[in-house]
Amino acid sequence: MKNVGENEADVESGRFDKDRERSSKTSRIKVNNQALLSGLAYCLSSCSMILVNKYVLSSYDFNAGISLMLYQNFVSVLIVSSLSILGVISTEPLTWRLIKVWLPVNVIFVGMLVTSMFSLRYINVAMVTVLKNFTNVITAVGEMYLFNKHHDNRVWASLFLMIISAISGGITDLSFNAVGYTWQIINCFLTASYSLTLRRVMDTAKQVTKSGNLNEFSMVLLNNTLSLPLGLLLIYVFNEVDYLYSTPLLRMPTFWVVMTFSGFLGLAISFTSMWFLHQTGATTYSLVGSLNKIPLSVAGIVLFHVPTSLENSASILFGLIAGVFFARAKIKERTQS
Repeated sequence: MKNVGENEADVESGRFDKDRERSSKTSRIKVNNQALLSGLAYCLSSCSMILVNKYVLSSYDFNAGISLMLYQNFVSVLIVSSLSILGVISTEPLTWRLIKVWLPVNVIFVGMLVTSMFSLRYINVAMVTVLKNFTNVITAVGEMYLFNKHHDNRVWASLFLMIISAISGGITDLSFNAVGYTWQIINCFLTASYSLTLRRVMDTAKQVTKSGNLNEFSMVLLNNTLSLPLGLLLIYVFNEVDYLYSTPLLRMPTFWVVMTFSGFLGLAISFTSMWFLHQTGATTYSLVGSLNKIPLSVAGIVLFHVPTSLENSASILFGLIAGVFFARAKIKERTQS
């Protein structure tokens, strides 16, 4: 028979196991809550950014997309620099060696933002999200030729579906605008170029930093800081200065509030994407990013009263589903490799 000491030990052990099980459940709930909260924050900020930009460019009829981009980047630089000075985040100092390495990719980055603003002014949000899928096609082809990376049949099949949906969506688009579509196609090439170039430049950039690393905050600060002088140059090239002097919008306090809010949203995407990626992983992140386009497209059609037909709506839905299939195919490809 067990003595009293052994019985007490068993009781204590049982209590300890229960406490450990309870604390384990609590920690799992906290992790799940963090993942859910970060996912919602990422989806909300990314959707809101596109919708607010569309609102500024179309509803306010603000005909200075480069100026909008410049102001948003200025807000980002201001916030990130302040947080870095306060010690909330850590960023790499901007040295001339780092700037020289990063400048080529920054030119593509600015071009990507500017063409996105131009296309969003003329095309509805739903078609922009579908046409952006064409970026995946260019990136996949670029990876094959530049990095000798081969994709399986599921990836190519989903990419083919994206092309079909983009073509059918353009044909059935009741608000088709050739200028907007041209800017969006250019944007797809620039976005794919940015993605492909970034992989090579980041490795070189890390070698010229003091810490030997380059985190997300440093990249945000670097990209947005370098974009300011280039943005100012483009404002003069595209003759937005005369428009800025004459438009009454810049004398409206509410317009400045909306513009500043869009700048905060641009930075919020960077913060929430990092948070969500840390709480979940690349697999969940990519899949949620694809699924997030569905409510964004619906919101864009409803909020901006976009004229649409059954054929066009079907093409948009087809393209969005193709995007989800692409994300799943890439996930399976990644796990197999």
